Amino acid sequence: MSTVPTLAASAAADPVAPGIRAIESEMVALRHHLHAHPELAFEELATSDLVAERLAEWGYEVHRGLGGTGVVGTLRRGAGGRRLGLRADMDALPINENTGLSYASRHAGKMHACGHDGHTATLLAAARHLAAEGVFDGTLNLIFQPAEEGLGGGRRMIEDGLFELFPCDAIFALHNMPGFPVGQFGFKSGSFMASSDTVLITVKGQGGHGSAPHQSRDPVVAAATLILALQTVVARNVDPRDMAVVSVGAIHAGDAPNVIPESVALKLSVRAYRPEVRAQLRERITELAQAQAAALGCVAEVDYHWRYPALVNDPASTEFARQVALDWLGPQGVMENVQALTGSEDFSFMLERCPGSYFIVGNGVGEHHGSGGCMVHNPGYDFNDAILPLAATYWVRLTERFLATAA
Repeated sequence: MSTVPTLAASAAADPVAPGIRAIESEMVALRHHLHAHPELAFEELATSDLVAERLAEWGYEVHRGLGGTGVVGTLRRGAGGRRLGLRADMDALPINENTGLSYASRHAGKMHACGHDGHTATLLAAARHLAAEGVFDGTLNLIFQPAEEGLGGGRRMIEDGLFELFPCDAIFALHNMPGFPVGQFGFKSGSFMASSDTVLITVKGQGGHGSAPHQSRDPVVAAATLILALQTVVARNVDPRDMAVVSVGAIHAGDAPNVIPESVALKLSVRAYRPEVRAQLRERITELAQAQAAALGCVAEVDYHWRYPALVNDPASTEFARQVALDWLGPQGVMENVQALTGSEDFSFMLERCPGSYFIVGNGVGEHHGSGGCMVHNPGYDFNDAILPLAATYWVRLTERFLATAA
């Protein structure tokens, strides 16, 4: 694998730790194995078996079962009281892969389309190196989480006692990010990713024949006006200085052109950065749906699902993580002015319970496979193997600095 040509001279000729470079091909092969055998949320049985076996082989104390298929590996060195958590997600997505890679998914309808195979392999590479050569004083907790993709595996692990069993003074996680230079790291304090809620609205009316609409109460018309009206929530109710998204992603109504159906179902994705805006969106969407339906003789039932809260990075932890990258790679290895993202991430649940930071690593800017530029959640996406040794080295450096041996 080639190194990143733009990294600072302070990182020497090769910024990758020699111990990581020595096992790079092995860890890439492991990543390809994970990619070829994707498992969906809470089904990560073979993946968690592999993770647990490797951690135990390298000398970690292994705990299984948190969140169903979660794995935690603990390594203690010295007498230091500091405790560090590093987290990687393991689940795949229900997508048919079309990359044509030799290690493409062997399971129809399942694909590592977000790079969780790479996140897992990266943390395992760091785990192996730290067990063999790591110099630190304290407790390292490696958290391999199931079901990040929409089902809240992080929350499940917390409910099962994650932080009671494995207390952490700080916790960190990374995500590869297509569209950014390979191997560059990006950090942002405060709100970094949006909350994500799902809303199911059922507009009920009275069906009838399309030739006699006056004898029905048409839920299609009511739903259509509601879809347009929902955009006024962002445009006219939310402070323009705040971020909010209301997207109607699905509409299900009748089957025949000459039949007015009894009901229409809408599915919405709703996002915000601030809790106050998140609550305001729920209130206004509910009110508007019910009022808009009533105005046209229909009834709206609103089923509002609170899902992931906004991801908020602790400022001190984020500056620490950023400084680790700066001291290692210099300014060329760190992205400036990283903007908040409107996607969501269930690491937010962990950050509600423990200070820490979530950051990104560039996966490539081109469109072809070799650069990793294809966006995540796409059937043509693949994690860029070139960032695996760099990100693993970063985990080693962050660990050794956070759990530094006393002089």
